[in-house]
Amino acid sequence: MNAALVIFKKELAGFFKSPLFYFLSFMMTILLSILFSISLDKFAQTSSNAMLQFGMQPQLLNIHYSVFLPHLSIINLIFIFLIPALTMKLISEEKKLRTFDLLLTSPVSSASIVMGKYFAALSVILALIIVSFIYPFVSRRVFEFSWLPTLVAALGIFLVAAVYTSMNLFASSLTENSLVAFVLSIVFNLSVWFVGAANESFDEPLLKAVLEHISLNNHLAGLIEGTIRTSGLIFFFSLIFLFCFITERVIESSRWRA
Repeated sequence: MNAALVIFKKELAGFFKSPLFYFLSFMMTILLSILFSISLDKFAQTSSNAMLQFGMQPQLLNIHYSVFLPHLSIINLIFIFLIPALTMKLISEEKKLRTFDLLLTSPVSSASIVMGKYFAALSVILALIIVSFIYPFVSRRVFEFSWLPTLVAALGIFLVAAVYTSMNLFASSLTENSLVAFVLSIVFNLSVWFVGAANESFDEPLLKAVLEHISLNNHLAGLIEGTIRTSGLIFFFSLIFLFCFITERVIESSRWRA
């Protein structure tokens, strides 16, 4: 556990010393600021104009559905590409610089390596989610709303980001080329959404049920609506454990080959 903590501190310091992290954070903040302002202004105009409310769905008059959920959806879309950019060098760069060989020959378990690197990356992602939450917090000064549905939806985005991070760490363990790891990570991130969308293409009840069960979007939908389901939490944590375990196996196999 001490070894994992040392690796965690080293990787976390590396993130905050990286110009790439600050550049990506800046671009994310600019994009979210523009889009959230547009969405909030549109909602304010609709709420204050009775004519615009005529014939409109009730959900669109709820700030949670009209403003916050699109905001979280944009964050998710950004994370599909941002997390690979942050995690692509976690293992691949060490392989390229041959510092990975030193790590393998040191008295540090493969599980400690994975845990240290994974939680360092996840801490950075959590910091970005907290920053993105400033926008709903500021809007509370203008609109009254319940925090609970938005907090549960944010939890959903965090769990999805945790899944991305585990898959992208696995991608980084497969190669010493950071660019290849980046492309693989994006493919993994997009594939988990296409699996869920594929259930609409099949009529076989059993296959359809299986695809719905492994659909990330299906489990995220409950959290987006403000409902925490045990099955959804089990699914997210199972995916995270699976990819972290596979990454540990890849690292352990490298140790035996070395």
